[in-house]
Amino acid sequence: MSFVDATAVNVALPIMQRDLHASSAELQWVIEGYALFLAALVLVGGSLGDILGRKKMFVLGVVIFAIASGVCAIAPTIGFLIAARCVQGIGGALAVPESLALISSTFTGGERGKAIGTWSGFSSITGAAGPVIGGVLPQHASWRWVFVINIPIAIAVVLISWRNVPESKDSKAVRGIDWSGAVLATAGLGALVYGMIRLQSERSDRVGLAAAAGGVIILAIFVYAQMHERHPMMPPDLFRSRSFSIANLYTFLMYMALGGSLYFFPFVLIDVQKYTPTDAGAANLPFVVLVFLLSRWSGGLITRIGARAPLVIGATVAGVAFLLYSLPGIGGAYWTTYFAAVCTLGIGAAFFVAPLTTTVFDSSDPSQSGVASAINNAISRAAGLIAIAVLGIVLSAVFDRSFDARLAASHVAPGTTTLLARERDRLTPGTLPREVPAADRAAVNLALASGYLAGYRAVMYAAAGIAFGAALIALVLLPRKTRALSAAA
Repeated sequence: MSFVDATAVNVALPIMQRDLHASSAELQWVIEGYALFLAALVLVGGSLGDILGRKKMFVLGVVIFAIASGVCAIAPTIGFLIAARCVQGIGGALAVPESLALISSTFTGGERGKAIGTWSGFSSITGAAGPVIGGVLPQHASWRWVFVINIPIAIAVVLISWRNVPESKDSKAVRGIDWSGAVLATAGLGALVYGMIRLQSERSDRVGLAAAAGGVIILAIFVYAQMHERHPMMPPDLFRSRSFSIANLYTFLMYMALGGSLYFFPFVLIDVQKYTPTDAGAANLPFVVLVFLLSRWSGGLITRIGARAPLVIGATVAGVAFLLYSLPGIGGAYWTTYFAAVCTLGIGAAFFVAPLTTTVFDSSDPSQSGVASAINNAISRAAGLIAIAVLGIVLSAVFDRSFDARLAASHVAPGTTTLLARERDRLTPGTLPREVPAADRAAVNLALASGYLAGYRAVMYAAAGIAFGAALIALVLLPRKTRALSAAA
């Protein structure tokens, strides 16, 4: 359910923007609001599972997620939708870490790697359906149905889980919950992202700079507090394992590259390349199919050759894929533009997703599987959360420069330039304000499309650099063999 929602909502965003008359900043909060509470509270969710029972917390999270989905479906305004998405994040913070923790507590050794690979594969199946659903429903019905579909899925998940999934908890887990840490993490991430989103429209905005700086300070306080908290939600002892620390750094970098760059992909396809929502949703199908087909195989690699080689190969191939995403211009068939990039990214992800998760578990004590899973999930979600805001600054800076240059060269009417400056945050190619004269529309649309494509290319260059950095870290710092992982842990 989580994977369907994430991929479907991303594809539906351009349609939501037009329907709700949302600015680019407001639209980002549809994703960021969910990711903020998921990233900040997933550690608490993991701890609650260890103490109260992982199945109980998993089912509770699914129920909260489903109720919030129903509210999203009836949202009358963009603000209402953002608020409901935040509640979805709370539900996800309970459900997401428990799914992997239940697997980790049930399987051991080589079987654990295969089980996690199977989990990754079936996640990819549902992920494959998400983009198609996110394209078909907005095109032929409404984007609201993207949220409605979560309700029957949730009912099925609750029934299956309650009857067939064994309960699991940590009998040695401390009974305290670090609520102050949860508040600090939420406030710090929220302030940081709020500030960076404000800086996308005005790089010298004082409120944005102050909020971003305040977020960094609060997160520093959070780290300090975790080192002195009696029952920290992010136990510092776990990070004494070199493999655990490096695996989570690698997680942050790779999910920053993935989450931050692919957020903008549907906008390029729908607004710039003029794909239908259905075609845009289907564009990433080769990615999820390849991850599904290869995940179980790659999950078993770690028992034979260790974690380092798959992680280095995966990040390197992903970096090449991001460069391929940057090549197409405006126009051209999907098969000759983005198909090779999508397939290459799928191969790269298949190499690192399951081995990375297995490395995290193998580097921690089985009794702490819930919190280890939660930390890794929190880091991956926080990476995407921060990346969308950071790479949004990159995109907006390049877009502004390119758009202004092309608009000036087009010699549009002065009134058009003034209008576009005022409405810039809500502009998309093909949906210009009515006040734009007919004589200027073609030039403005071309400037918008070219400017957004230039910004998107800059984002993909940045994502490639991040991926190559992750590959270098894995190559230099990770042990070669799985046996070494246990020793380092």
